Amino acid sequence: MKITYIHHSCFLAELPRYNLLFDYYTGELPETGMDKPMAVFASHRHWDHFSPDIFQMGEWYRNLSFILSSDIEKGYVPERDQERTVFVTPEQELELPVAGETLRVHTFRSTDEGVAFLLDCGDEVLYHAGDLNDWYWNGEPEEWNRTMGAMYRRELQSIRRVLDRWGREIDAAFLPLDGRQEDKFFLGLDEFMRNVGAKKVFPMHFWDDFSIIDRLKAMPESRDYRKRVMPITRDGDSFLVNVPEPAVKRTGKENMYDSDQRM
Repeated sequence: MKITYIHHSCFLAELPRYNLLFDYYTGELPETGMDKPMAVFASHRHWDHFSPDIFQMGEWYRNLSFILSSDIEKGYVPERDQERTVFVTPEQELELPVAGETLRVHTFRSTDEGVAFLLDCGDEVLYHAGDLNDWYWNGEPEEWNRTMGAMYRRELQSIRRVLDRWGREIDAAFLPLDGRQEDKFFLGLDEFMRNVGAKKVFPMHFWDDFSIIDRLKAMPESRDYRKRVMPITRDGDSFLVNVPEPAVKRTGKENMYDSDQRM
């Protein structure tokens, strides 16, 4: 599986038979796999997670399907795409046919808007948080922050229960790491890793402050999982995950490896 960081909270996951695109609103997509089926996910309606431009991808990609949070207005969907668009609500599980295979999707309630996605792709399990996070804000009433933390941990317990029911673990998790939370920027990711876990973690939602990833990895709190946090340094960075040899960071160009970034 190849995972490419597009921008902000958008990632492209390239699997053997189909591709998955999460929370696209801007950025350059790799010019590969355009003949493969692609499922496009949008976790909620915020401008930095969804754009109607996703419906223009049919000009380049031949076989598209769209899985959208129900808070996104149905009027955005062109008539030609309505039959291949599914709207989802929190706490829903569905099986979608993609490339002759079954993609199992479970949604969770965001602590902001919309949903988070847990995907069983057969050989891989992926999780995209959307805006599901422990949004602790300095300056907010302590009761508000405690309630937020409790809501977040409740969703983490739900994710853990679904994984146990499936008998699976997460191969790649896409999790917010937002510097606007100041000294609490790491809380949501840290709680996720301690309560749910993932083999590889892809930080997102860091508003182009790539240095925040090194800040996290330097903290004593990340000691137990810092080696699993992917060193994203720019839009277009790509990583190979679940390959026989150690995963290798790629620089956004096909067949060009950065030997200094072996994981």
